[in-house]
Amino acid sequence: MEIQHFSHHHPLVFIQDHSVASKAALCLGCDKPVEGWSYGCNQCEFYLHKGCAELELAPEIQHPFHPKHPLTLLTNSNRFPLRCDLCGKRFGGICYRCFDSNFDLQINCALLQASIAANFPKSLHPHPLHFIQNPNKEVEPDCHGCQKPISGPFYHCSDCTYPTLFNLQKECAALPLEINHPCDRKHPLTLLPQPPTHPQKCSCYLCRMQWKGFVYSCSLCNFDLSLDDFLFSPPTITVASHEHPWMLVSRKMSFVRDFCGTGGDHSPYHFHTCVVFVHKNCISLPRHIMITRHRHTISLSYSLRQIQVEDWVCKICYEEVDINYGYYRCPASRCRYIAHVRCATDKEIWDGKIMPEGYYERSEEGVDEPWNLITDVVEQIRIGELMVASEIKHSYHDHNLRLTFSGKTKDDDSQCDGCTRPISTPFYSCEQCKFFLHKDCAELPKEMPHPFHKHLLTLSNLHEYDYSWCSACHRLYQGFWYRCYKRDCVFQFDSQCMLLSDTLKHPSHEHSLVLVHNSEGTSCSACFKKLFSWDVAYRCMKRCDFSLDVGCATLPLTAWYKYDRHPLTLTFSDDSEPSQHYCDLCEKEREPNRWFYYCADCDNSLHLNCAVGDLPYVKLGSKMNNYSHKHPFTVVKTIWNCPPCKVCGEVCNGQALECKESECNFTVHWDCRRDLR
Repeated sequence: MEIQHFSHHHPLVFIQDHSVASKAALCLGCDKPVEGWSYGCNQCEFYLHKGCAELELAPEIQHPFHPKHPLTLLTNSNRFPLRCDLCGKRFGGICYRCFDSNFDLQINCALLQASIAANFPKSLHPHPLHFIQNPNKEVEPDCHGCQKPISGPFYHCSDCTYPTLFNLQKECAALPLEINHPCDRKHPLTLLPQPPTHPQKCSCYLCRMQWKGFVYSCSLCNFDLSLDDFLFSPPTITVASHEHPWMLVSRKMSFVRDFCGTGGDHSPYHFHTCVVFVHKNCISLPRHIMITRHRHTISLSYSLRQIQVEDWVCKICYEEVDINYGYYRCPASRCRYIAHVRCATDKEIWDGKIMPEGYYERSEEGVDEPWNLITDVVEQIRIGELMVASEIKHSYHDHNLRLTFSGKTKDDDSQCDGCTRPISTPFYSCEQCKFFLHKDCAELPKEMPHPFHKHLLTLSNLHEYDYSWCSACHRLYQGFWYRCYKRDCVFQFDSQCMLLSDTLKHPSHEHSLVLVHNSEGTSCSACFKKLFSWDVAYRCMKRCDFSLDVGCATLPLTAWYKYDRHPLTLTFSDDSEPSQHYCDLCEKEREPNRWFYYCADCDNSLHLNCAVGDLPYVKLGSKMNNYSHKHPFTVVKTIWNCPPCKVCGEVCNGQALECKESECNFTVHWDCRRDLR
């Protein structure tokens, strides 16, 4: 059976058992893992659930969540990390979009039915709310009140968009607006949508954890209580890992939590036999966990007595670990990996999976080598004591590939079909067509862990009309990519960012930089862009206040300029006269404190983007579909023939998009493509 689906340019073949087609794949309709009956294009790794392929979707709808404009059906097969304006989840499948306001609804959310909620307390939210009685089980937006996933009826505000989405589960909407609590017996506590003491985040007085949801508050006592502790703080807690029940102390008292080593001043849990005070969340800390930042299982340890020990540094935040309190450490002999409890169990680091007792010993008995996409070694040669594959068959090409150790290709613009960087030796090539792979790219493992992400990532290939956006460096790319196939993740890296480690020595700074997951409140020291909580960045831990986002950290150290016979060097400061602060390509002014490329021999200076281009990791000659134009664009190099952009009229230096149809025949900048009408 075969169908031609509107979302894909190749016919889709019926697959009765998806496991025979791919080890891991997502449906490009609903963006969920594909299992059982499906339709697919194995050539492009494009798959649809049978139900998603057979959905009858109108090309345009009027939706109550966005009444101002109609929504148009959009195929997001190019894997841009779009974010749904109902549930806030990133997705890469089919969606409905408003082009006027960039409003997106993934299919599951677009099909929901809603009614206007009546008599909702204005003190909790000022806008009208939609009540959704029967949400799809797969749609799980986080509740604005309790900060937990929603699986039942909930309220949604169509006036609030990402990142200030407002979704409230029915149970939180029914909470009493005023309560009495034993921790503050003098005054009643009032339910508020955000804490008055900290407008963006509250530090709950019971758990001392940062909290963004609803709080019960007493303004007279400067007391805030999170819903998590109001709803889920029982007087006693019993866990299998400890013989005694933990008892809640409902009063003010200063203490240091013995399990995680952080301070508190309200209502700990304790058991009198061992005189141990702990935070509620620490009671159920897992004994053994696995994080992608370390290859072994790490185990929870804590001491109930003060001991003199050597200095230890957490391998996640690179601050000192006081092992008089709880910490996670690798049990392997000669392995000095250690981490704070709060760092190791951070939701961006740990995926929540608990490892069984003795898992480390079993995993060491025989470690499987990571398998790659070389399906067959046709021929080998000996180089010294090593046997090297001189001819291979690769999963992502139909012909055999031969290895080249020296020399150049016939085309100076040749790019690796894996990483899309300029080809360099050693590389594999096809004698029948222009297909190249660096040796390292050909040998990339099919699955890899990475310190940027808590889940295992799987290698895939983007084809002719496909392009995506790297979650680390935020650049457009083609070729090989690694993607997380866990539900609601849509986390993806280009192949080069996958090779980055959790430490970096960069020539722009004297100290080593370390990877941090939460960069909120800081800015990149190269481009000065504000970093958000979801940004991954490298930071100096020597109190230098120096940070680099991944995009700047991965800039090439040299670049080429068409009027210069020397390579231009990435330069980090400029002490020349202000009259010299101009780009020699676009002839616009440069900011003296921003990085630039410079040739000292010829005194040429270029902006970063002028030297590297808008599309440095997209193959020349590749096709790109775009919703704003009826024909596909071709990526072209315009170094020697620089036509003006169809939209802005500026000269297109470097790479640009070209429509080669005779009725159009124009060139446009990448940034101007959406303004075509």
